[in-house]
Amino acid sequence: MPGDALTVTELLRRAREGDRTATDSLMPLVYGELRRLAGGYFRQKRGSTLQPTVLVHEAYLRLTGRPQPDWHDRTHFLCVAATIMRQVLVDHARAKFARSAGAPAARCN
Repeated sequence: MPGDALTVTELLRRAREGDRTATDSLMPLVYGELRRLAGGYFRQKRGSTLQPTVLVHEAYLRLTGRPQPDWHDRTHFLCVAATIMRQVLVDHARAKFARSAGAPAARCN
């Protein structure tokens, strides 16, 4: 894993400089850690209709959809990813609550 950390840090630097292929190369290196983080959220809270894999993919889309990411290293990337996963879970819970409370679901046109 130490070799991976250097590789991830290098890919993050290249992504910060605008190299889109670096972002694409990043996922295979961090997917396992993101999946473990997501799994931890689901062990803490039962009853969610969201699955860990969906959470990872949604968080990754939000992470990579940002213009010029400013991640410093692997740890920083994973901390930002964890924060975004929690935001995804909160957004999902709010939408679920709104639907159960009788509010119409948000529509994308």
